[in-house]
Amino acid sequence: MQRRSFLKKAGLGAVASTAAIAAPAIAQSNPKVNWKLTSTYGPATPALFSTAQSFCKMVEEASDGNFNIRLYPAGEIVPGFGVMDAVSNGTVECGQTASYYYYGKDPSFSFDTAVPFGLNARQMNAWMQEGNGTKLLRELFATRNIINFAFGNTGTQMGGWYRKEINSLEDLKGLKMRTAGFAGEVLARMGVVPQQVPPGDIYPSLEKGTLDAVEFVGPVDDEKLGFQKVAKYYYYPGWWEGSAQVSLYVNDAAFQALPKQYQSLIEIASRAAGERMISQYDAQSPGALRRLIASGAVLKAFPRDVMDESFKTANVLYKEFCDKDPMFKKIHDDYMGFRDAIVPWFRVAEGSYDNYLGIALANQKKG
Repeated sequence: MQRRSFLKKAGLGAVASTAAIAAPAIAQSNPKVNWKLTSTYGPATPALFSTAQSFCKMVEEASDGNFNIRLYPAGEIVPGFGVMDAVSNGTVECGQTASYYYYGKDPSFSFDTAVPFGLNARQMNAWMQEGNGTKLLRELFATRNIINFAFGNTGTQMGGWYRKEINSLEDLKGLKMRTAGFAGEVLARMGVVPQQVPPGDIYPSLEKGTLDAVEFVGPVDDEKLGFQKVAKYYYYPGWWEGSAQVSLYVNDAAFQALPKQYQSLIEIASRAAGERMISQYDAQSPGALRRLIASGAVLKAFPRDVMDESFKTANVLYKEFCDKDPMFKKIHDDYMGFRDAIVPWFRVAEGSYDNYLGIALANQKKG
């Protein structure tokens, strides 16, 4: 009996001892981490904001509740356009934003989101993942103590809402328009008066007449924000945003302090959440556009002279920045070289297919 009792106690002791050793090892490999994420967006722009929500949820669930990131919409910690500074100086560990909002700090940041007559969404993904995009932009963001991650894309955006028709270049003169980044500079040279207004303030400004026109994203967000109620002319395409990549900014010191598995988790979850964003826009935009037209929106294409002058002016501006900023030129040359190489392929495959199918379906409905 005594021998049996001894073995039983010894066995339990061994188990307890093993557990005592194993528990700290697990705790060390999956430590409790609590972060804050501030966003430029909020619930009024669900496709954008829900991407950040999905990301936080994925990180928490995949870490078994050990890595928690609390999400704050624009204005709760810092204003919508304060995300870069807040992440850079460590006020928060990470943030969701669009880099072209920081054009005033350095025009090169625009390449992380969109530049006039740039890449579409699939082309941007290819440049970031298979080209030199991530490498070059990481070099740029390192100057701000930030590690950037691609965090979704809206796809090609619309050209915005206007109180009056745009029939020629003359109609742009003196137009007060909400726009952001590089586009504002190009439009300014064509006579537009650009205004950078946070998403939550756009509708009131348009309603009061402080703005004559506004561009934001496209049908999904525009319908939610109600722009069609105060400006009925809806133009396309948004030549300044052939796509618009949203970014996750992570403070470099905070990222380096994470265990490797949490670092990998950020990369995986940001990409997964971002993939859902473009899917939401692709799936929901057709229905939203139909509803906008049914409610009175007048869909119109920009006149050819507006498109041609925009293209010409954008290229003049690119040259000016390249001549005075080596980093801008380094990113520009790689980005535009990638664009010039990939666009002909898209014209042969994607473009020809889409154009034919569009015409065939229209003819089918006629007859």
